[in-house]
Amino acid sequence: MAYSELIKSFERIRNYMREFYVYGFKSREEYTAKSARSYDNERRRIESWMGEYMSFRSDGAGKNVFLSVDSRRMGANPLHKAFKAKSFTDKDITLHFYILDILAEGEESFRGIIERIDRDYLSRFDTDFSMDESTVRKKLKEYETLGLIQSEKRGREVFYRRGDDGGIDLAAWEDALCFYSEADPMGVVGSFLLDKLAKPIRRFRFKHHYILHAMDSEILLSLLQGIDEKRAVEMDMHSRRRVGDYSRTVCPLKIYVSTQTGRQYLLGYHYQGRQMAFMRIDYINKVRLGAAEKNFSKYLSWAEKMDENLWGVSVGVGHNLDHIEMTLRYEKGEEYILSRLEREKRHGMVEVIDSTSCRFVADVYDAAEMLPWIRTFIGRISELKCSSAYVEQRFREDLRSMNEMYGGESDAVQ
Repeated sequence: MAYSELIKSFERIRNYMREFYVYGFKSREEYTAKSARSYDNERRRIESWMGEYMSFRSDGAGKNVFLSVDSRRMGANPLHKAFKAKSFTDKDITLHFYILDILAEGEESFRGIIERIDRDYLSRFDTDFSMDESTVRKKLKEYETLGLIQSEKRGREVFYRRGDDGGIDLAAWEDALCFYSEADPMGVVGSFLLDKLAKPIRRFRFKHHYILHAMDSEILLSLLQGIDEKRAVEMDMHSRRRVGDYSRTVCPLKIYVSTQTGRQYLLGYHYQGRQMAFMRIDYINKVRLGAAEKNFSKYLSWAEKMDENLWGVSVGVGHNLDHIEMTLRYEKGEEYILSRLEREKRHGMVEVIDSTSCRFVADVYDAAEMLPWIRTFIGRISELKCSSAYVEQRFREDLRSMNEMYGGESDAVQ
């Protein structure tokens, strides 16, 4: 098959980038799903979008290609380009110009559009190229869904007209769109809008810029539609810990985005398990909307109740709560420690003991999730207590390991 930058299905590119450039760093020799030529075609296609962000290293297993991004120099998420490389047929591109040209003069009926395509356009060419009514109807329906055109039924006839953009001045929204396109989980929408501007100025740079969520935009859009319409969804999923793909049917309720990794999760009611469950969105291959869920409000209230004791996205074993208390000491002039606790406490509470000490208290589903955050206060923690023996043991083992590596006080924490 000849190489082309255009793609029919984004899912294939998403799987390829995920397996080879995000998780796997696989070499050409390790690509066994299809032929080596398929590997080369897919690699060249991705390089045409992201060439300046790709690097490679060679070892005994061969040449491994991976993404190398410096967020200080990157004004726009390069992964958005993949959504703008969709392939099209001769009839797709022909109907695009014919329909919009006809409707530029005003509204027209479906029958009128069919007649004008034959009379004003196709009759000008000495070819066998033709348009059947079904193809035109599908294209009109697609454009109506996209908001490019609007329809109105009068009697037995349907009339179409071009969509109204509301007279919005996108230039006035340039800064907002630049920020939205990089910071929002559905930033690809902002990227498409920015393409309508001549030369948008990318004023924003991000210290921690999570670009990989862009690959999940189509999946996220379907999940948001399910939440908005209060419908169940059936999802085809994969896992790096399980062999083979599997399906789950859930009532989607909320989307969570990690501020530490940028990873996105769906919280939903899992029908088979009869409980609330979190699912990584990058593990979802496909989403199919199902029937309306009459118990949506009830499940949503359960999710909001659960959220009161979530630290991250882990609910532990049996959805039982862990109680944790952490006492911190700080010097005069270091009140920013208290300010940081107040800012980052999530559902916990901060109690001021005196002018140089405070206590953080929380009841969470899985206190082990807090360990990376707790470690950032090492050197100021005077006491740590948790109802989970594992959390206390793990924290002290980490301290002992660090002490062996660097040396220091062995009993710094009670």
